[in-house]
Parts: sequence; C-alpha cells; structure tokens
Amino acid sequence: MKRGFRGLTPPPTSSSRTEFGDFQTPDVLCREVCGLIERLGFRPLSVLEPNCGVGRFLVAAGERFPSVSHLLGFEFKPDYVEAARERLRGWLPSTEIRIEQGDFFSVDWSPVLRSLPDPLLVLGNPPWVTNATLERLGSSNLPLKSNTQQLRGIDAITGKSNFDISEWMLIRELEWISDRDAALAMLCKTAVARKVLLHTWSHGQNPATAAAYRIDARSHFGAAVDACLLVICPGPRNGTHSCRVYPNLGETRPAATFGYRSGRLVADVAAFDRVAHLEGTDQFRWRSGIKHDCSKVMELTEDGGTYRNGMAEPVDIEDDYLFPMVKSADLARGPVSRPHRRMLVTQRFVGEDTSSIRTRAPRTWKYLLDHADLLNRRMSAVYRNRLCFSIFGVGDYSFAPWKVAISGFYRKLDFRIIGPRDGKPAVLDDTCYFLACESEQEASLLARLLNSSTAREFFSAFIFWDAKRPITVDLLRRLDLQKLAREMGLEPCLQECFESRDQPARSGR
Repeated sequence: MKRGFRGLTPPPTSSSRTEFGDFQTPDVLCREVCGLIERLGFRPLSVLEPNCGVGRFLVAAGERFPSVSHLLGFEFKPDYVEAARERLRGWLPSTEIRIEQGDFFSVDWSPVLRSLPDPLLVLGNPPWVTNATLERLGSSNLPLKSNTQQLRGIDAITGKSNFDISEWMLIRELEWISDRDAALAMLCKTAVARKVLLHTWSHGQNPATAAAYRIDARSHFGAAVDACLLVICPGPRNGTHSCRVYPNLGETRPAATFGYRSGRLVADVAAFDRVAHLEGTDQFRWRSGIKHDCSKVMELTEDGGTYRNGMAEPVDIEDDYLFPMVKSADLARGPVSRPHRRMLVTQRFVGEDTSSIRTRAPRTWKYLLDHADLLNRRMSAVYRNRLCFSIFGVGDYSFAPWKVAISGFYRKLDFRIIGPRDGKPAVLDDTCYFLACESEQEASLLARLLNSSTAREFFSAFIFWDAKRPITVDLLRRLDLQKLAREMGLEPCLQECFESRDQPARSGR
C-alpha cells in the first residue's frame, strides 16, 4: 500500500501567528529537510514532532524514512490536531501513528520518550515568538518561570526579560536525547540556534555534531528574519565545540564555523585561533554616545540658517547647549563632513543640575518646558526619579575634541575620525561607540590601528552580522590596542599618546 496523505489546511490567521509564532512549514521545505537528514546518514525508527501543527513534517518523514515504525506528534491547537489526523489517516498498519492534543509546557514527556525506540528523530518547527509577546497578549501558552522541570540552566533563561519560546523548547529537547541514539532537526531563528548551542556548550553537553543550514525565511514564511535548520546529534562530553554553517539545505561545504572558545561564543573559530593573542585589557576606554530617547525634541536640523525639530517646528534657542551631532547613518556613509544636525545636550555629566539652564539660556529653558510632556513620557527606566530633562551616556569624554567612532547598527567595520565643527566638539548618539582623543594625531593613529586588516580579522572572529546590533562595546573592548600596535610596529607611537596624557585623564576616558 502506498504511503499517501490528504487534506489541506488554510494558512494561520495573523492573530494566530502573533500569539503562537505560527508559521506552518511548507510541504516542499519539509521534504527538503527530511531529505537532508537522510543524506546525513541518519535512519530513524521513531519520529517525534513536539509542535506538529497540521502534520506536514510527519508526512514528509513518513515518505522519506521507510524504516519508521513510530510517528508521534503533539499539537496545542485542537483544529490543527484534527487536520493532522486527517492527513495521516490510512497509513500502513505496521506504523504506529499518534497525534495528541497537548501543551508543550504541561505534557509529561518522560513516558512519551520511553515509548519511542531508537534511533529517534526529534523534528519540527517550534513557535517563532517571544515570551514578552505572549505576556502582552495574556496567553497561557508559556513555560513556567520556576525550575519545576529541573532543567539545568532554565533559571538563567526564563529569568530574562525576554526570550524566544523556541529557545526554551530546544534546550529541553536536547535534554531529552542527551543519552540516546538520536538527532534533533529544528527550524529556528539563527540567533536562537546560537543561544541554544551556547547553553549546551557552557553546560558541558558537547554534541557529536552540530550544523546550521540557512533557509530563506522570507520566501518560505514571509518572515523578515535570519533562520536556519539546526541539526544536532548528542555525543560524549568531549564532543565538538563548533557548529558548521551552510548557505542552504543543499550545500555540502560550510560557509563558516562558529563555536565555543575560552568560555564565549565566537563567530569564526579559525579566525579566533589566529588572533586570540590580541585579546586583553585595553588602556583606551570605549564609550557609547549620548542617550536622550526623544529625537523629536533633542535633535535639530539646519534649515536655511535656522533650526527645526523632529516635528518640523522652527526652533529659536541659544547656542550654549547645542553641539554638532553625528549619527550611525553618518558614520556608515563614509568620511564625516560638516554635520547638518545639532543635539541639545542638557548636562555635561550624569546627574548635573539642569535648573541652571533657566538663567544661562532662557529660550532653551522655555523650549524644554514647552515640550516637557514628550520628555516626561520617555519609556526607559533610567529616567525615573531623575532631574527634569536628564540625559545619559554623557561625561567629559562626550566633549573630547577628537573621536574615533563606529556605528553599532551598520554591518561595516569602518572606524571614522570625528573632529570639532564650528569651534565645538561633535557629539554622537547612543547607537555609536567611540574612543575619546585629545588630538588629531592620536585619532589618526587609533583609526589606523582599528582599520588594519589584523584588527578587522580580530573583530570578525566575534561578530555575528545578523544580530540586531552586531557591534557592541563589549566586543570593541576585547582588542588590546597596545598588543596590536606592537604587532604592527607602532608601539612607540602609541606610547607617545599615553605619555601626552596624565594618568587621571587617561583613566577617565
């Protein structure tokens, strides 16, 4: 009897996708995934799909693996359970097929797993949604935030303000198969795949193999997110600390390999091994730009010799608190010419009394009062119980005459020199990072070091370019510029920069 299937289910509604991260996997993708598992040489007797939806993965597994004796799916939504049962009705009698209605977070998985013979394939596409989204919707489809399941490391995960539900599920599923002849093959965001592997590696659960195959989530799901098929086979504690990344499901040569080195996740293990000696504690201190969280009020653009705010209102205020401003987009475009924006900087250091603006710059004070409602509605908790019109990420370093800066958002390792404009230091917004410099000579030297091929290789060893903010202060601080200067033969020049400052000034930058 031919293994055939029937039944069509309409795509999930937008509200369903929002609450359940409900992206039903297309039939063609299900078949490609199962074909890949077969090419890798894994032949399961049992297939478990903990979030089976309408059963498309189970169908593909049954067609691809004739050796399968057990097919088992669980699904939260009753209408999907019925659709999956309809698809799988009429299978060969020798194959045990069960579709159960159940919530992943409340099912007792121990007896379920005991009932399935090895080799076991845990397969599927868990929800692409975060706990914060579910909580806003008042959903009950959430994991408990206490460690009632005794899952190692779960406190660290569920204690976060926001995490992907699939992250919790995948870690749990890896616990299931840690001591079995089994494999895990799950579609997920690439960021989730990295977090799951980081948790696995940091807890000494090193898989025998780990691979991530990129998929086109926009084509398959209409989702603008980097996604992959994560394939993991458990192994001994001395298993691999690396994960090969393939461009697509059909590619046999990896495009990259990320892994776990020195207690951290690295994007390129080969590059890390070449440049790890450049890590250290740098004598220069990276800073982020000024945080104000109200660009409509605090950022002004030049318009025919006058200023306008983000609401297109003309603004007539004193120059005392206005500074030339550079944003991430300015840095990404190339060498920074004359900035056309100004930032209203209400404090020279965090906590400075802002009431002095009233007497020093009365028009500025009136402008702030006129827009106090917008400023008071800033959502970040850092503004609570603070002086009116407060800002953050501001200090002496913000007003250094020269800076070497980079954007945290744009996917470029380009460090730009920022000098004074119109007799004032330029300031940066909080999407930028910079080193404060006392002279153009110092800025030129640091930019030369940071834009070197060696520095680029160092940073590239750590950067995951699909991250929301691929470049961070923590990343930049890993590079010891003195070690780099020594390797490039520029250590005497760098030493001159140190000697041109006194110790208190250097430690404060």
